[in-house]
Amino acid sequence: MTETGFEKVPARDRRRFPGISSRAYEHPADRSALVALRKLSGFDTVFKALSGLLPERSLRLLFLSDSVRVGETQFPHLHAMLRDACYILDLEKVPQMYVQQDPRPNAMCIGLDEPIIVVTTSLVELLDEEEMRAVVGHEVGHALSGHSVYRTILLFLTNLALKVAWIPLGNVAVMTLVTALREWFRKSELSADRAGLLVGQDVTASMRGLMKLAGGNHLHEMNVDAFLEQADEYEKGGDLRDSVLKILNMLPRTHPFTTVRAAELKKWSQSRDYQRIMDGHYPRREEDKDTSVTDSFRESAAHYADSVRTSKDPLFKLVGDIAGGAADMGGRLRDKFTGAGAGSGGGSGTDTASEGRGGATGQG
Repeated sequence: MTETGFEKVPARDRRRFPGISSRAYEHPADRSALVALRKLSGFDTVFKALSGLLPERSLRLLFLSDSVRVGETQFPHLHAMLRDACYILDLEKVPQMYVQQDPRPNAMCIGLDEPIIVVTTSLVELLDEEEMRAVVGHEVGHALSGHSVYRTILLFLTNLALKVAWIPLGNVAVMTLVTALREWFRKSELSADRAGLLVGQDVTASMRGLMKLAGGNHLHEMNVDAFLEQADEYEKGGDLRDSVLKILNMLPRTHPFTTVRAAELKKWSQSRDYQRIMDGHYPRREEDKDTSVTDSFRESAAHYADSVRTSKDPLFKLVGDIAGGAADMGGRLRDKFTGAGAGSGGGSGTDTASEGRGGATGQG
């Protein structure tokens, strides 16, 4: 097999998605940002022109000189997984992949011109075959979405923020960009988790992998259902002070918390969107150029509104209640000035409309 073709492919019984667009699995917030950036003429060209300033060449040389490149003779099982993931997601050019000695379990996809995937030895030792397959699919999902370009920029800006920390305004400006990129990147991680599930097609293995990232190689001591209960307790537990602390804890992170990732992925695996993809109904890459930026932002806004509405977090519930109260007050003012409900018998139109709403609310 060449690195750009599939003359020899591993035996498989998993579903393949020819021509699939990354929009099929991208989180709404991630998708809206990417659609807007792809529509911005020359955006990628400008960023790639900055390659002389970014540490990409240095990183490539570092991995080549001090890591093990995955191939048919080195980590062949990872090589087979990588080819398989590219085959399933129809990514024609197989990215280079390296295994790096590191006691911390981690994986990343970086690069401006061509994505490269790096996994640590700790991660390889921690996960079983199906859990690792989901991780490799996760990184291939990053490559297909084009996340590697923005991840490289985030690494550069994070390093730059450390160098200019002594310049007050300079540090504020850089950290503002870093904070915005981190918020986007956290959503991109949820997208890549979905890509990993599409590749592995085993939601239990995906859950196990996330659980091991949180609790280590003690699977016999852990339980997926109990782990998901932690996510539910985290979301709805505490008071407004805890809600603020959750936000402060999240701000410096590039990844969502592991329990939250597991809960999000479980919810998506049970959704109609996931089932439609598995049935072969998904957006195609040839349609990407016709994608509406406005529609993408509308979907993102709708997702956030729904998240606030359905969230069990005390702060989100308060926001939802305030928004609902404002909407109800707006309705009352509209009825008052338009005379809606007037002539319905008995008192004024406003009183009648209010009683109707009160009765409906009372019915639950």
